[in-house]
Amino acid sequence: MRRLEVDGGLLRRAARWGSRRPDWFVRAAAPLAGLVACAVAGEARRQVAQNLRRLRGGAPHLRDALDVARTFTSYAACLADVLGAGSPHARAPDVRVYGERHLLDALAPGRGAILATAHTAGWEVVGPLLTRDLGVRVLIATSTERDARAGAIQDEARRALGLLVVHVGDDPLAALPLVDHLRGGGIVALQVDRAPPELRRRAVTLFGSPGHVPEGPLRLASATGAVALLKENRGGDTDADVREGMSGNVCRCGAYTNIVAAVQRARKGA
Repeated sequence: MRRLEVDGGLLRRAARWGSRRPDWFVRAAAPLAGLVACAVAGEARRQVAQNLRRLRGGAPHLRDALDVARTFTSYAACLADVLGAGSPHARAPDVRVYGERHLLDALAPGRGAILATAHTAGWEVVGPLLTRDLGVRVLIATSTERDARAGAIQDEARRALGLLVVHVGDDPLAALPLVDHLRGGGIVALQVDRAPPELRRRAVTLFGSPGHVPEGPLRLASATGAVALLKENRGGDTDADVREGMSGNVCRCGAYTNIVAAVQRARKGA
């Protein structure tokens, strides 16, 4: 019997089914599904715990367990938002925008923008809003999922929201659609914190530990003249200033306040 994979096609199909039920069902089922995933995904659970410790330092075991569980339940809620696209029960998100001027300034020359974030959660929410309010299409550049069936379900939901999807890897020609999209004034969304080993990467220090970021955003900006919007150490020193600087990231992660604290720690140590 095949081992049940948390990121496999079977559970992704079940998640899609549940995400298209009435709102009361989704609100109740998504956190439970996240807790089940947390319980069975041992390796992913350990990685989440390790990342949380990098962000906020050490913590008692109980707090570690609660923060990891909140991260999984938040992920399940985000997944439900995506897979529920096109459902008659889907709801429009309530959004508050900070730092919009930075994006508007970047798009003003008509040469496109590269939005590099720490993870992809939120693009399925932000992309349709950017298209609606600014008339700009968002293209998500991502690596191919391990399970092709799960990836097909995810991409189908993204396209139902009006997003474009391109899978990149070790084939340099795979980046050509990104170049064309940027030269047409579009937005390319990239994830920088989990660069696949087959991509060209640069060694960096992330929260005091060795890490890698892909060179893709930098090379795309150089080739197309697009503006790469990355996190910068600027502005004031308060938590509100940090949130303003992080405003390009829409996240429901249970560790968000810990991320703000980690940024403050990194700023003071810079």
